[in-house]
Amino acid sequence: MEKPLSKAHRAFRDFEHAGWKSVARGYHDHFASLTTQAVKPLLDAAGVSSSMRLLDVCTGPGYAAAAAAERGAAAVGMDFSPTMVAQASRNYSRVRFLVGDAEAMPFASERFDAVITNFGLLHLARPEQFLREAHRVLRPGGLVAFTVWAPPEEAMGFGMVLHAIQAHGNTKVPLPDGPAFFRFSDPMECRRTLRRTGFTDSEAARAPQLWRLKDADDLFQAMLTGTVRTGGLLRAQTPEALAVIRDAIRRSVEVNRREDFYELPMPAVLASGVKP
Repeated sequence: MEKPLSKAHRAFRDFEHAGWKSVARGYHDHFASLTTQAVKPLLDAAGVSSSMRLLDVCTGPGYAAAAAAERGAAAVGMDFSPTMVAQASRNYSRVRFLVGDAEAMPFASERFDAVITNFGLLHLARPEQFLREAHRVLRPGGLVAFTVWAPPEEAMGFGMVLHAIQAHGNTKVPLPDGPAFFRFSDPMECRRTLRRTGFTDSEAARAPQLWRLKDADDLFQAMLTGTVRTGGLLRAQTPEALAVIRDAIRRSVEVNRREDFYELPMPAVLASGVKP
């Protein structure tokens, strides 16, 4: 039986829910070219093909659900943010999108052949509860697959921003506590958690990605206006500290100039498991 949300879990969930109402457009503008790089490997890991029934959880602007539909799958995209669902529906009018809770899915058991989430696990108060729900709505033999960011020393965009905040700002700002952002950056932790939530044949590995930026200030703007957790950390800084942090991030990005653009390694970790 599902345990009720604790006060801390509810505070984090409310923080994320409110955040995605305000950063939906910024996420699409800044992160689409990056996070869509993981869609094909994610669908391949979930074995997505024609006539499959697929659920894309934390669908955001709908990229993965739409790509699954292009493969011929009967795809449904679900997100807890009405703003994101409205945006996804505008982007891909032929795909079904709905508002729903990743930790209490509004579907009957054994409904889907595959459940995926592309960088959605990071924004859930209880990631294990999502995986238990994915297990419930999957048919026997169905697959779950998810992506998360690699650790900040590899996903350089996060590393640059967090280092700048640590050096020039305040990391002890009053934001709700949530699960460790880079917990699942460890492939071993992905496999352990998949096994604990009932999945077998679990796999997890790095997936290379490159983030191409047009301007040295784009990384700061992307994190400030297109993310909830990292953006919340930035928005909680004093104006003076934020200006220094911005300059430090810009200098870090400048080192990665490639002719008339900037390129940052931003690998993902891709994990999957099978419902026995």
